[in-house]
Formats: sequence, structure tokens, C-alpha cells
Amino acid sequence: MLFRQLEYLVALSRERHFTRAAEACHVSQPALSEAIRKLEIELDLPLIVRGRKFEGLTPEGEQIVRWARRIVADQQALKHEAAALRSGVAGTVRLGAVPTASATVADLTGPLCQKHPLVTVNLAEDLPSGEITSRIDRFELDGGITYLDDDIESRFRTFPLYREYYDLLVSVDSSAMDAKDTPGDSITWREASSLPLCALPSMMRGRRILDEFFAYDGATHTPRVETDSIASLYAHVKTGHWAAVVPRVWRHVFGEPPGLRCLPLASELEAPVIGLITARSSQGSALIRALEETAIGLEQQSSASPIER
Repeated sequence: MLFRQLEYLVALSRERHFTRAAEACHVSQPALSEAIRKLEIELDLPLIVRGRKFEGLTPEGEQIVRWARRIVADQQALKHEAAALRSGVAGTVRLGAVPTASATVADLTGPLCQKHPLVTVNLAEDLPSGEITSRIDRFELDGGITYLDDDIESRFRTFPLYREYYDLLVSVDSSAMDAKDTPGDSITWREASSLPLCALPSMMRGRRILDEFFAYDGATHTPRVETDSIASLYAHVKTGHWAAVVPRVWRHVFGEPPGLRCLPLASELEAPVIGLITARSSQGSALIRALEETAIGLEQQSSASPIER
């Protein structure tokens, strides 16, 4: 068995297309197909559902590709470890982030890259929490910044970064502003529910958390615009026709743009925790350890709201 055969199988599972998988591996499509065919012969198992085009992996193939992903990931970890022994931590960290946390990713990646000049970052933003965890399970991401729910903490290594508090973003001529004596006055979730809102899609964990906050205050909301981009929420509110609930940490990125105001949303519910997650089953390369150590150092120093003790 050759290592490249496992790499080809992993690429085919990810790309779901022979030609794209071959391009990702920098080989010809016939070379990739032949290598996988020889792997099937050696393992004496059918791995691919064969037809005129790629139709998926067989049940046996799904089992084997899980092993192949782990072996490929361990080989990459070995390379990172060797590089660290030669010249310091090096390599590319693959990170995913939920939309609400995009404003704080630089708090983690900045210190990481400053301390380790040979490290680069590949960032996938605006991902649902479930997509982040799935990609980590498939060894396609080294870590993710997401909500540290109970099920997350039981499945992954977790490193809390901050609690996510919320503001109502409105235009200065909004009816919500008329009821406030000063721009810093808070507003209730029930009051916010009466405004025309735009929000994240209901499939996203960040949106479901907001639904819980509205429900706790005895209110419901039915956004007429849904988007997976916080920046798009700002753009919609800027038109003067909408309002949006946004994480308070985004003030550090956008502040209060001209014509917009942020009203703190008051609630007795405990604010959710955002943090870094990495694979629990992974031995952890020098690269991942450097990422985790940076997150630990930031827990009390983040530019966002710190974890409450």
C-alpha cells in the first residue's frame, strides 16, 4: 500500500468527482483512478460505486476513508513536528469560524502569526457550527471558532475565548431610538421584536440562540431578510428600513457607522461562550499545540468581552 493511494481516496471522498480530485492531487485522472483500483485489489474490498461517473463510496469505502483521513492527517502532523524541530513551528493552520465570531478571529490569528513567523492561516468564515465540527472530524480543518455548547465540549478540546453579548443595531431615525433618552440606553428583546428585522438563517446556531433570547422575554420574531453575513446585516440596517441583533464584539470592527446606533439588549439569560475547538482524538502537531496555546493566552486578554468567572 502506498501513501499516495490513501491521499487520492481522501481527495475523491472530499471532491466527489474524479477530475477535481486528480487536480487537487496534481495528477492525471487516469493515474488517480488506477491507484485507487490497485488499493481495492490490495484490500480486497470495493471502495467506489462505479458507473459512468463517480457515484459515491461503498459502505466499505466509507469505513476505509475514515482510516485514510486519520493516516493522512497524522502524516501532516509528523511533517509539522519535524519542521518545528528544525526551525520552529511552521505550516498552515486551517480554521473555520461561525459568522458571529468573524470579528474576533484576528485576536487569535494575529498573536499566533506574530509569535510564529513561519505559520500561515487559511480561514473559512461564515460556516454553520455543524459544518465546522464535521470538517474537523474529517481532518479538513485544524480548528474552529464556534459556540461551546455541551455537546461540543464532550466531543472536542475546547478553549473559551469570550461571552457573546448582543446589541440591537438600528438607524438613527428608527422608532426604537425615539423611545431612548440616551444612545446608551438598553432595550428589551420584546421591544426589539416589534421592529422589522433581518437576521442569520434559522439553520445557524447563532440564530437559534437569538430565538431563545426572544422566547425567554415572551416574544417571537420573523425576519423578512436572512443572510449568513454580519456585514450584510449592517448593510441592510444602513438602508433605514431594518434593524438587526448583532454580537457586541462587532463594535470593535465597525464601531457605530454614521447613521447607525447600537442599543444594548438586556436579558437575564446567560450569554453563550465562543471558543476555539480542536479534535479531541488528535495527538496534536506542534502547529495545533501553538494554536491552542495562543487561545489559552487570549482567554483573559481578548479585545472582546472576557469570560466571566
